[in-house]
Amino acid sequence: MSELQLLCNSSDLLESGLAVPFDIIYAGQTCRAFAVRYQGQPQAYLNRCTHVAMELDWQANRVFDASGQWLLCASHGAAYRPDTGQCAGGPCRGGLVKITLSEWTGVVFWHAAYNLKPVLF
Repeated sequence: MSELQLLCNSSDLLESGLAVPFDIIYAGQTCRAFAVRYQGQPQAYLNRCTHVAMELDWQANRVFDASGQWLLCASHGAAYRPDTGQCAGGPCRGGLVKITLSEWTGVVFWHAAYNLKPVLF
């Protein structure tokens, strides 16, 4: 069983709205990750495009395209499915690194894993 980490209040994740950013240790490096809500479910991914290892945001915490249907890399237009992180078009390879979330009693948690660790202060 993975260790749960407090992420945010459920109300912070609006449907196809702004992402909630957080830092995570991935493969030994501190990286930015983000959580969004899509089709009522919270989703989280490492904020790293598979085409070029750059963050997706086209403005601070904006990772959805104008339609709210795709996660879009601002640099080269790679599009990802918000529910799975899989490549949906453009110059991407595979999919985004998915981070497991749990939501209950108005709070969202992310799950630490062998390759995803909390940043210790």
